[in-house]
Amino acid sequence: MAHPETTPSAPGTFHLTTPRRLNRGQGIAGLVAVGVLALAGVWTLHGFLPAIGWATILAVSLWPLKVRAEQMWPRVGRNGWPAIFTVVVALFFVLPLVLVVEAVIADGAGVMRFVAQARAQGVPVPGFLGGLPYGSAIAGWWQAHLATPEGIAHLHVPVSTGGARGRAVIGAIFHRVLLATFMVLILFFFLRDGDRIARALRIGCERAFGDAGLNVAAQALRAVRGTVNGLVLVGFGEGVIMGIAYALAGAPHAALLGVLTALLSPIPLGATLAVAVAVALLLAQGATVAAIVVGVFGGVLIFVADHFIRPVMIGDATRLPFLWVLLGILGGIETWGLIGLVVGPALIAVVTLLWREYVGSQAGPLNPGDEEVSAEG
Repeated sequence: MAHPETTPSAPGTFHLTTPRRLNRGQGIAGLVAVGVLALAGVWTLHGFLPAIGWATILAVSLWPLKVRAEQMWPRVGRNGWPAIFTVVVALFFVLPLVLVVEAVIADGAGVMRFVAQARAQGVPVPGFLGGLPYGSAIAGWWQAHLATPEGIAHLHVPVSTGGARGRAVIGAIFHRVLLATFMVLILFFFLRDGDRIARALRIGCERAFGDAGLNVAAQALRAVRGTVNGLVLVGFGEGVIMGIAYALAGAPHAALLGVLTALLSPIPLGATLAVAVAVALLLAQGATVAAIVVGVFGGVLIFVADHFIRPVMIGDATRLPFLWVLLGILGGIETWGLIGLVVGPALIAVVTLLWREYVGSQAGPLNPGDEEVSAEG
């Protein structure tokens, strides 16, 4: 029996001169086999799916910058620019960790002395509580629970003294470091071989879904880039501005607090938590006015950034209204975890695109024909 002839073509493409014909049983068996193999592959890699997901998101977002850099400085080479971008991403994760470790090492002894003194003598009621709203109630609770060693002991704060919990924490940290390492490694190969991967995915998407699949994939790419750019750029801006504010207010470790604000900014209430930490440190120093100013300024900045600037930046790329962008971010985090910051708006953007094309409000492969539109009208 002669095999179907194929036409020679570039790597990554495949064309048949005569169509292959499968009977119904062969087609069903082939689909079942493909499904089983796909599920087995996903199950095999399920522990590394977060690393693959983040590497894919970062590669999609950094790809335009990488292409532009290669066009401007082509002599760097095929591996040069992917390596440079990968190192920059790695430093983006490593540098904050180094700052945190440095601060913990520098202040660890002081914190331990403070805890020991608090358990032995209690923590006196701060004087500024009397001037705050409901200050007398807060001061009363503080006097009953924190001002004496007996009150602190009655809080029943769990303190780990065994090695099992310590080993569990070390294991969790090691697991996340391992995932971050693989994420960086995968990112390098995605940036290096992105053209070939994208071409193969484009061919597979077109063969499986036609023009509609290509249109949806393009919209998903725009949504991912817009979401990441909105999160990163706005978070970086918040971190820089609040870092300056922390320094002017005299907060300790202003640079570290600025980095913490930038990293927590994409997470709902994350930047608010960083500002609250800075306010607490200022209050502990007795700088009540500076703490109030930082709290008010940080609250206004975070509100404007989270509810106006970031949704507008993401919405321009995904063509989504403000409300849908916000719901996509919050719902994505609730459903998918941290990676839902990007997955949520991207999924909402794809579903919205399909709906707009289907009802005919936007041109595309799913747009109804003229006869159907006129019949409905």
